[in-house]
Amino acid sequence: MKGHFAAFSLVVPDYDEALEYYVGVLGFRLVEDIDMGDKRWVTVALWGAKETKLLLAKASTDAQLNAIGNQTGGRVGFFLHVDDFDQAYSDLLARGVNFQEPPRTEPYGKVAVFKDAFGNGWDLLQLAKPLIPE
Repeated sequence: MKGHFAAFSLVVPDYDEALEYYVGVLGFRLVEDIDMGDKRWVTVALWGAKETKLLLAKASTDAQLNAIGNQTGGRVGFFLHVDDFDQAYSDLLARGVNFQEPPRTEPYGKVAVFKDAFGNGWDLLQLAKPLIPE
């Protein structure tokens, strides 16, 4: 049997504010923005991604509002794999991305941590080699 992760949900304070950041700053592409009456179905995808999307879910309860920026308990929870780290880092830095540290090289690859506009931790990462063999 074959499968893939289709989408991951990320709670945000406002759809349009989230689109400004993920599409406008990070350069993701808008895949869907469907008005569903009391909410919207908004998904974005990474550059060149064909299968996995990020679902931007507007917080609608106090618990959801309190989770914004801390959905992974303060740990990095999102990982952007790129094939040209230096170019991606330079582009994102020029777009105003808030990197928490300078790039470093680890046994698994080159990495730099950044926080998105809502406080979530992300790794920008170029792997030294694929982690999961084909």
